[in-house]
Amino acid sequence: MKNRIYTYSLVGFLMLFVACGTSKSMQHLPDSSKYNTAQPVVIKKSDSAFISGKNSLSKNKQGLWELYVEGDPLEIGLTTGALSDSLLKKQQQIFFSRIEDIIPSKFQQTLLRNFLKWYNRKLYQNVSNEYQAEIYGISQYTSHNFDNIANRYQLSLYLHAAHDLGHALQDLALVGCSSFAAWGEKSEDGNLILGRNFDFYVNDAFAENKIVAFINPKEGHPFMMVTWPGMVGAVSGMNKEGLTVTINAGKSKIPLIAKTPISLLTREILQYAKNIDEAIAIAKKRTVFVSESIMVGSAQDNKAVLIEVSPEKKDVFDVPNTNQLICSNHFQSETFKNDKRNLGQIKESHSKYRFQRMQELFTQNPKINPKIASEILRNKEGLQNIALGYGNEKALNQLMAHHGVIFKPKEKLVWVSANPYQLGEFVCYNLDSVFKNPKSGSIISFQEKNQNIVKDPFLETAAFKNYKKFRIEDQKIDSYLKNKTEVPLDFIQAYQSLNPDYWVVYYKAGLYFYQKKNFLLAQENFKKALTKEMTTVPDKEAIEKYLKKLKRKLQ
Repeated sequence: MKNRIYTYSLVGFLMLFVACGTSKSMQHLPDSSKYNTAQPVVIKKSDSAFISGKNSLSKNKQGLWELYVEGDPLEIGLTTGALSDSLLKKQQQIFFSRIEDIIPSKFQQTLLRNFLKWYNRKLYQNVSNEYQAEIYGISQYTSHNFDNIANRYQLSLYLHAAHDLGHALQDLALVGCSSFAAWGEKSEDGNLILGRNFDFYVNDAFAENKIVAFINPKEGHPFMMVTWPGMVGAVSGMNKEGLTVTINAGKSKIPLIAKTPISLLTREILQYAKNIDEAIAIAKKRTVFVSESIMVGSAQDNKAVLIEVSPEKKDVFDVPNTNQLICSNHFQSETFKNDKRNLGQIKESHSKYRFQRMQELFTQNPKINPKIASEILRNKEGLQNIALGYGNEKALNQLMAHHGVIFKPKEKLVWVSANPYQLGEFVCYNLDSVFKNPKSGSIISFQEKNQNIVKDPFLETAAFKNYKKFRIEDQKIDSYLKNKTEVPLDFIQAYQSLNPDYWVVYYKAGLYFYQKKNFLLAQENFKKALTKEMTTVPDKEAIEKYLKKLKRKLQ
């Protein structure tokens, strides 16, 4: 009874504290007085093709949604929302159902909602009115099903900080991205080429509706970005001046309050910078609340740099004496390279391993072209081509990426991967062609079909079919472990045979046998896991800790 009274008192205090600290932010709306507030009229051509004046949204044969919108910020938001209405609602449902899976307790969900309101109380002060207006426009077409969390505009604004907050609080592996750039002697034609995998994973459904968005704003440069319904921030994109941006998460401490979401900073760079110096100047103006490497490529400069940012400091990593730049999830500049968190990231995570693998593949491929770039992004093997097991985060291709993308800035060409992951066809687009001649009522794809890169042959192999089965069985064993269910021995054997080089299948079997007090089989499986390429130092240490316990139990 006392515990219950304490709990209710705590919740009451938190709700009062939140109400006092967040009332202003919850009532805030962007200034739309200078923008066109007219509601767009959408014509539905089919279930996968929608038109509103010069604006359009349609699904191409590879499964990518192609969006073209133009106008002032509110117009862009309203039109994007109207065109993608059903996709928006579906994407929201997918995201929040995943949150419910992670946090099934209604009480804990209430605490989370109140925390988000308090944590994001000054978020609007760190987002320009321009992007607030665009987010507001989109939010008018989102679902009312989540009004208990926040109103539709506030919730849409919160979601733009979800990437930052997620990797800061949990250092999620879902942001373990890899990127590279080559130019001069390292590029086949001497012109800059960049490639990146965006390993952001919520679940398979979240990545189903990828959008290749072509935005023609009234102010700034026309640009494209790879995104998902409801997202106005940029994680991978290129503008019509041939400037590119991609982001790679770094090691962050837990922030105390939301600042500028990294994707909105990179969106600003994409929209308003035409060269590296202008990109750096924009980055210096904003205060972020997580650590991130922003790879900026520039046709004008014919090179790429890393703008490394954290809540406390910023630096630029340039490579004046070489023609290549590689980035995973640790910092390289003078300001950050000896930072305690960064050194820990290099030592304990899989960032250094992927970095070395990219270096190895660059050595094996002296001249990088789009096809070679796609092969690097799709590479599933470890250093010296050892088998890592499919899904290992040490691989460049972790079989989880939201998308892979390749840029040729001078030529204004971009290739975007179709599902699944970066294994599907890399679809080519030419920004000069898109913005010179938008579809204007047509539903013909923008793609340059003769320059597409064919899908990965791995898709047709027995190994890929087994990997898909493995993903299903892996969820089952997680459920068995959580619920302490009895598992048939032949299930364990079949599960391990689907992905025999992956340490996880032996680790989870070890956990199961440990639960069942079958200590000999637990020991055998834990030892087998250690013979495989472990993902991180903490993973290895966790198994070694179990083996020490087992040694005592078996004596």
